This record gives sequence, C-alpha cells and structure tokens, in this order.
Amino acid sequence: RFVPKRMVPFSFPLSKCALWDPVPMGDVIGAHITYYRNPKLSLVEKTLRLAYRHAKQNEKKSFSCFLLGTLAVDEDGEGITLTIDRFDPGREV
Repeated sequence: RFVPKRMVPFSFPLSKCALWDPVPMGDVIGAHITYYRNPKLSLVEKTLRLAYRHAKQNEKKSFSCFLLGTLAVDEDGEGITLTIDRFDPGREV
C-alpha cells in the first residue's frame, strides 16, 4: 500500500503536565485513511449541480463553500464511503 515519504511525527506543545508517556513505543505505522481502508466517494448529482451553478454565478475567480456529508464504514468492514449530499455556499465576510 502507498505510504507517503513526507510523513512527519505528531508534535504537541510543551506543557507542565503530561497525560501520557511521550517516548515512542513499537514500530512506526501509517495514519493515512487509505492505508487500512478502501475509500469510495459518492456525490449526489443535485449537490454537484448546485455547487456548479453557484460557482458560475460568482464573480470572483476563487470562492469558499462547504460540501457536507457522512462518512460510514462499509458492512464488510473493509472500506469506507464518503457520501456528499449537501452544499452550503457559506457567508461573505
């Protein structure tokens, strides 16, 4: 499986009290979502059309928006499915 070469260890800010022993234990493992699961993306056509229409009507080259959905583990436990079913254009600030 693909493991990026640019993986860096987690680092946390210094504190006076530690809740765990920060010394590494065991082998290094990949934390990428595709390392252990087979991901699938499902996008509702209505959501895609709404986002496309909003992008065409927007005067700016670049704009922000939100695509919302659910992440679920497949019944067989081998894969995950991300279902995007809502579009939120956000607010201009």
